[in-house]
Parts: sequence; C-alpha cells; structure tokens
Amino acid sequence: MRGLVVDYCGVLDGAEEDRRRWRKLLSAARAEGIATAILSNDPGGAGAAPIRTWLEGGYVDAVVLSGEVGAEKPSEEIFRITADRLDLPQQDLVLVDDNILNIRGAVDAGLIGIYYQQFDRAVVEITGVFGLEGEF
Repeated sequence: MRGLVVDYCGVLDGAEEDRRRWRKLLSAARAEGIATAILSNDPGGAGAAPIRTWLEGGYVDAVVLSGEVGAEKPSEEIFRITADRLDLPQQDLVLVDDNILNIRGAVDAGLIGIYYQQFDRAVVEITGVFGLEGEF
C-alpha cells in the first residue's frame, strides 16, 4: 500500500486532539513516502476552505472534492480520480471513512477500506497496513 486517503467530514473534522493526532499520523506517512489525500463528498467552493488547510499545511498531497470533480463516493470513478491525483493505482490505496457504504464502494473498486469510528481504533489498522511506527 502506497496511498492513504482520508474522508474529511466525520473523520478529520473531529475534536482538536484528534485533529492533532491526524496531523502527526499524516506527517509520518508522508515522511515514509506514502502519498496522502483527503477525499470528500463536499461540494467545494469557498466553503471547503477548512478542508484545503490540510493541503496548505503540507499534511496531504491532494484534496479531491466531489462537487469539483463531478463524481462522489461510493462510485468507482471518484476512487479512480483520487488514484490519478496521487499517481498510484487504485489497488495501492487505503480509504479511511466513517460511512460503511463508502468503505464498501472502495473495497469493490480494489482499495482497502478502514471503517472509522474513533481515532484510537483506526490508527491501529492504519499503522499495521502501512508498517508505520510511532505514537500517534
């Protein structure tokens, strides 16, 4: 696996402590050469500024917003677009999402899916899949 794709709403927009831990995890992933992206069914535009701060801060390599690309999760097209943005095959991506239907769509499209309920649970799976070490 060479790409970590994370949903925004319901995952990255949580409590400040969780956001801090996500920033640390995403930074560690990027330091290990893992491509990172936010994939959201957000409509885009000016309202997506909080999402873009993750790109501007250097925590992710790409932000893919459904309203700006004309496809949304759980369609395979949105996963293909995200893979293209990261210059990786879909089969090299892991999606972290709090919507089980999006996870199902990702798995059907060849990705690994991690169902997000809380950071402490997800980090165990993410670090295991990518072989990341550290305290997050």
